[in-house]
Amino acid sequence: MNVILVIALVLAMAATLFALIRGIIAFLQTTKEELNLPEGAVRPSSLKQNKMMFNRILFQAVAVIIVAILLLMKGSGN
Repeated sequence: MNVILVIALVLAMAATLFALIRGIIAFLQTTKEELNLPEGAVRPSSLKQNKMMFNRILFQAVAVIIVAILLLMKGSGN
């Protein structure tokens, strides 16, 4: 069981890193035209950034839950 949880943890951490990098790339690809849009206008790069950062938070939460499960399993094994 521990092996499966550790593999799941590594996958969750990799997904977190992937979402973080994609969010940063979306931020860097913001064009000058998008920055000059009127206030309140929906920017495609902003939507992508928000989606990637939400995914990052989701994957981080999954990783934290997996770590908590691993710690609980270790604590109850004594």
